[in-house]
Order: sequence, then C-alpha cells, then structure tokens
Amino acid sequence: MPVIFNEALSFLQRLTEFMEHEYLIHKASSFADPVERMQWGATFAVSAVASQWECTGKPFNPLLGETYELVRDDLGFRLISEQVSHHPPISAFHAEGLNNDFIFHGSIYPKLKFWGKSIEAKPKGTITLELLEHNEAYTWTNPTCCVHNIIVGKLWIEQYGNVEITNHKTADKCMLNFKPCGLFGKELHIVEGYIQDKSKKKLCALYGKWTECLYSVGLATFDAYQKNDKKNTEEKKNSKQVSASEESYEMPVPEFQSMFVIPGSVLLWQIAPQPPNSAQMYNFTSFAMVLNEVDKEMESMLLRQTAGCDLTSEPWRTGKWIKPVKKKSDSRRNKEWHARTGPSQRTGRRGGSIKALIPTAEPRTGFILAATGTETTSICLTVTKM
Repeated sequence: MPVIFNEALSFLQRLTEFMEHEYLIHKASSFADPVERMQWGATFAVSAVASQWECTGKPFNPLLGETYELVRDDLGFRLISEQVSHHPPISAFHAEGLNNDFIFHGSIYPKLKFWGKSIEAKPKGTITLELLEHNEAYTWTNPTCCVHNIIVGKLWIEQYGNVEITNHKTADKCMLNFKPCGLFGKELHIVEGYIQDKSKKKLCALYGKWTECLYSVGLATFDAYQKNDKKNTEEKKNSKQVSASEESYEMPVPEFQSMFVIPGSVLLWQIAPQPPNSAQMYNFTSFAMVLNEVDKEMESMLLRQTAGCDLTSEPWRTGKWIKPVKKKSDSRRNKEWHARTGPSQRTGRRGGSIKALIPTAEPRTGFILAATGTETTSICLTVTKM
C-alpha cells in the first residue's frame, strides 16, 4: 500500500487515543450512585471512538513485540501498549491512574472486510474499565468502523452496531446503538441507548453523536420525543417519491445536520474543537499531535522497538516526507534517462544498421521518456504523461 495513505502514528498510538477524555473516568469514580457511575462510564466509552472522526489515514502496523509508553502527569494516568501477536494482529494496552483510582485495559483484533467501495473493521476484543474505589469492573466491545469511498470520492467514516456495557458488580447494563447512516443521512453518527438494572428495568436514556456530544434525559421525555420524531419521519417519506436508480460508485458524504437537544437534557460530554493546524497534521486532535513527542532525557532509555522512536518514520512525523520521496523518484528517473542517452547501434526492419540519435537533454517535468527495442527491431520512443 502506498505510504501516502498512512498517518504518522502506529496502531499502538491509535489505541492510546482512547485516553483523550480520561477525565470522564475520574468523573465516574466521584459518584456514589452506581447509575451515575454507569452513565459517565458509558460516556467515556462513546468518547473513546470520537478521535477516529476525520482520521481517514491508516496507522502503521506495529512489529511483533513493539511497545508504546505514555505518561501524562497533567492528566493523571500512564499507559503502555504492545503488539502481542502478528498473525492474527492483536494489540494489547494497559492504563492506570497515577492515584491508583482506576485501571483501563484490553486487547483489539481488527477483523477487516473489503466490500468493494468500503472497508469494514470490526474490533474484536474486550475492553475493561475498573473503578478501584468502588471495586467495579465495566466491560464492552467497540462498534464496527467503516471507511467509505476508498477508491473514488472523499473518504469518510461511520461507526455502527450495538455496544453493551456491563457492570459486573451490580449487573446494571447500558445498551447503546450506534446507528448507520441510512438512505438520507438523517441518523449519521447518531448514538442512542438506555441504562437498565439487573431486572432490565430502564432507568434513563442517553443520546447524542459520537463525533460531537452525549446527553442524558428522563425516560418519559425521551420516549415522547421518539414517538414524535418517528411520526415526522414517516410523513416526510410519504411526501417524497424516491425513484429506483442504479447505485453510484461513489457514496456521497451525507450533509451535516446539527444535533437537536431535547428539553430537559443534561450535557455529559462535548468534543473539543480541532487545533488550527489539524488539516496539515492528518486531522489529528491536540492530544494525538503530542503522541510522537520524545523527551530528550528519556530518549537514551527508550527501547528501539518503542513506537514513535523509529528514525525511519521521522519524515512522516514532521511532515517532510514529500520532498525526500520526490528527490528519490527524480534521481532514479534521471539515471534511467542517462542510461538510454547517446548514440546506439540498432538493426532496421529491412536489415542494415541504423544509428539512433537520442537527445541528451533532461526530460520535461511531468513526463517519462521510455526507450524500447532489441537488436533485431527498430527503436521505439514512448512519451507518457504522468
């Protein structure tokens, strides 16, 4: 795969982005009510996949045994991740609070499926969050990620599938539904769900967009909104006549629609705005941009298999990879050109010797000049525009 499709992070560092909103873990641990803890734990699970929005680049594949370590004293956690298997590719991570208040760990085995116009990545593996102060463990599996228009058109990402978050101490569950885009894009990035107790009684509702925000609202208010919204959707479908036509090879990016906030809702989480230079840095967030930063005091102690320390990836981390690649390509092209220049003896079709004079000037930028021929055939010059 061409390196232009990669981003300047390894998959181990991509897993580290789960901790971008780790303050939600501290928030969950601060509540005495288990329903509140479940609510904020579910919010952390949703925010953990938000960093993938607009990051359409492919992270570099870690080598077997490769590790990545991150210590953030300002955020109150440390993390280590490692590539523990090559076939199948399995990455494991372990994070813990510096105050011994939580442990966050898991393993990811991305199962890929190619659908022609899109790639679907199903992240097999269990993720566990332990709140040590309350002796609770929450487990879940991330939703399926799909990248559209991998051949033609603008790349865009959606997450879909059901996520079940379980509190193994109280048997409470949070059932979240990451909705697929749909025909008109109305449910793009929408996530909805309920928190229920061990008797499956619904306690409260959660809704929002995994790319933007998450809200909590009472059951009666949410159900009333759902009924009204369903009625309006059916009326719109009846008023529109959709003609059956062939599916376009390019799936257009659905139009952005702002999130409607139900009256009486409580905001649990809202994503921070992207930094000004995000577009020039692979659409990274501020958290992701510092993952390749190496402290000079630590550099001599880090192992060479540590992700982010490989000198060969330096051009991709600094954004200077374009110039070296172009220089290498131009140098190879010039050598091939000089090898073909100068007088050479060839035999014409009717016999006899002919002298093929090839200009010794450099080829024009943007063109490749190829010379083909054998000792028994005439020489043929082909100019191909790049």
